[in-house]
Parts: sequence; C-alpha cells; structure tokens
Amino acid sequence: MQDDIPGSFDPASDLDPQEIRVLGVLAEKEALTPDNYPMSLNAVMNGCNQLSSRDPVMQMSEDVVHDTLQRLMQRKLVNGIAQAGARVIKYEHRMRIKWTLEQDKVAVLAVLMLRGLQTAGEIRNRTGRLHDFKSVAEAESALQFLIDKYPPLVARLERAPGTKEPRYGQLLGGPIDVASLDAGGGAAGAGGSTGGSAGARIAQLEQEVAALRGEVDELKAQFAAFRQQFE
Repeated sequence: MQDDIPGSFDPASDLDPQEIRVLGVLAEKEALTPDNYPMSLNAVMNGCNQLSSRDPVMQMSEDVVHDTLQRLMQRKLVNGIAQAGARVIKYEHRMRIKWTLEQDKVAVLAVLMLRGLQTAGEIRNRTGRLHDFKSVAEAESALQFLIDKYPPLVARLERAPGTKEPRYGQLLGGPIDVASLDAGGGAAGAGGSTGGSAGARIAQLEQEVAALRGEVDELKAQFAAFRQQFE
C-alpha cells in the first residue's frame, strides 16, 4: 500500500480538518434537512459535533465553527446569508459552483469529508439520502469524475493487504497519509470514539437529543420573530 498519495487538491489552498468538517456538514444537511437550509451557526456546530456518521468524531466550539466559516467564506466556498426578518446569519456551501459539481459528485465528496476513507460500495450505501446511486458502478463513475478533475478532488488508494476493494479519499486537505490514518484508526483530531459500547451509544443519543433541542429552539426563535411582524 502507498503510505502517501500524491495529487494534492491545491498546495496553496489545502483545507484544514475543521474546514473540511464544516463544508461536509453543509453539503450533507442541504440534502438531509432542506427545510432548515441554509444553516445557522448553532446548527452547523451541532452537525460538526454529532457522533453518528462521523469519522473522526470532533468537538468544535461555537467560536471555532464561526472562525472556520469565516475562513471558508474568504475562500469563496461558503456564503453567509442575512435573511429578511431573521436575527442570525445563515450559511450555505458553494462547492457546486466552485468546482462545477452535480449532486451525485457533491454527495460522494460529502461522505468522504465526513467519514474518511471508504470503498465504492460503502460510499454507495452511505450516500443513499444524499443521492441514490443505482449501482456501485454509478458511484465509481462519480468517483472517477472527481479523480479526473484538475486539480483532483479524490484519490483512489491501492488495496490494503487482505482486502478485496480499493478505498477512496478526498484530497481537500492535501495528500493522504494512509499509514498514519490506518495506525490511528482514523482518530486524528477526534474528540471521542464511535465504539459500540453502551456508554458510547448513550453519549450518541444524548448528542442527538441536544442537536434536536437546538433545532427546536431555533425554530421557536424564527416563529417569534415572524409573529412580531404582525403585532
């Protein structure tokens, strides 16, 4: 196996792990929760810190998420939108425009940004709610498009010993250090583990409940602002 995959996204513009996580969350939630998109700062933070469908798990504070969004806006990868009557700025990604990507490619890139190295079969299964690939071959076609772009956004890795399928990874953060990722179990920058213990499962549920409460509070605030217009 190659320990380091050449073909960086752009040496002058590589994204850091926080930028990759925020951008991936915006792309994911655009498809999963369109009614709540664009997203508030609090919603982006909850998406970054959720325990499910994330590898590695991260813990990003509101200040860190805010600063990350500002950097992405400077890179023209995120838009900040001040909606009429709203008290908070909402955020949306611009990957589709920046890199001329259709939804199937955005879906593939999003799951690679959020869940690390994966096979084409895993990508197909995990993009179901973002884009419905009818076959693994369709997912491979989208991956090949991202590999063939200049500069490339995705790399195909050699098969690991004892495995049947090659894995793919995104190049937005620069070349892929496979040896480091495999040795760390993808835990670089993690704030916890997604292990299958009861404790981990309870922590995951608590995190998801907190995220839902945050969304409910946000909806209440929006409704209150809307009602004030008629009082």
